[in-house]
Amino acid sequence: MANIKKYGFATKAIHVGEQPDFREGATGDVVVPIHLSTTFARKKVSEPTAGYEYTRSLNPTRKALESKLASLENAEYGLVFSSGLAAESTVLLALLNPGDHIVAFDDLYGGTKRLFNQVFSNFGFEVSYVDATDTSLVENGIKPNTKLVWIESPSNPLLKLSDIKAISEITRKHGLILVVDNTFLSPYFQKPLDLGADVVVHSSTKYIGGHSDVLGGAVLVNNATYYERIQYHQNAIGAVLSPFDSYLTLRGIKTLALRLEKHQENALKIAHYLASHPKVSKVIYPGLESHPQHELAKTQASGFGGVLSFEIKGTITDAEHFLEKLTVFALAESLGGVESLIELPSIMTHSSVAKEIRDQIGITDTLVRVSVGIEDVEDLIADLAQALE
Repeated sequence: MANIKKYGFATKAIHVGEQPDFREGATGDVVVPIHLSTTFARKKVSEPTAGYEYTRSLNPTRKALESKLASLENAEYGLVFSSGLAAESTVLLALLNPGDHIVAFDDLYGGTKRLFNQVFSNFGFEVSYVDATDTSLVENGIKPNTKLVWIESPSNPLLKLSDIKAISEITRKHGLILVVDNTFLSPYFQKPLDLGADVVVHSSTKYIGGHSDVLGGAVLVNNATYYERIQYHQNAIGAVLSPFDSYLTLRGIKTLALRLEKHQENALKIAHYLASHPKVSKVIYPGLESHPQHELAKTQASGFGGVLSFEIKGTITDAEHFLEKLTVFALAESLGGVESLIELPSIMTHSSVAKEIRDQIGITDTLVRVSVGIEDVEDLIADLAQALE
């Protein structure tokens, strides 16, 4: 496609990286083929065929996905990995050295905190956690050895927002790298690179794949030096996305725009329903005017997403009973699939975070996180109603 930047999101989601090949001998596939070969033959010893040597280093199906994701995030470069945590690990190994310090949001996915605290701490990386909703705390957390700031916006599971543009101004002033996990909103609703971020990471398992059937991660950058370093480590470490999983992710992306609109529509209706329910004490969703950063959500993103959290009145036992009575919602970890998922972070996704830390940041034993799917919203509300009663 000539000048892909002129096209809209949905057009790029369908076409970038998958243009039919009309060269002699090609078949004009509308969908990019799954290139399963692990190695690629060459005619001359010194010249790889079209740059392909070994599929860990470069694969045509994976390359198509990387090109598509880069176009959707308004990035120059894209890389995909075998999981979101593989993507995060590769970024850290590529951009940091032992002794470097990270300022991180205190409300992060439990797996990311586990990676920071239990894995990379053994290799001399230091992490300080701050409430990144207050940009002054981010700047105050910077030390002489700080190299990187890491945030999620919205955060997991408390859906706190960081002012990405304001934080990017701080990181530029101090010569730091800003990494933004954009999993919750996807490039459809939010583009952190446009707001000043240096690196965007995704668990593409979630909204990008969209069907709870393919594990993956992604890294998007504009800086050529960062790209070269991350790509080098991607190849050296080898945590790459397989050709078949790349194909599944490519297929999922094509409906991303349609799916996100329905996720958001359902989530907003459910948030309003829960906010009026007598057995619910609190609903957290950026699309509600009651959310303390509702105005920020409207200015730095084009939508609010499909994830919400709420506090159920009572004890952890009451929360467990409620969750176990649901029939349409699946009691399961993860998010972003077409089906609605619900979970108790304190026992499930954030169980690896120490209880005193959970209590400190507000992840209570009765906090429920919901990934609202694209089912008929009337059925979802009826399911919540019967379980709450």
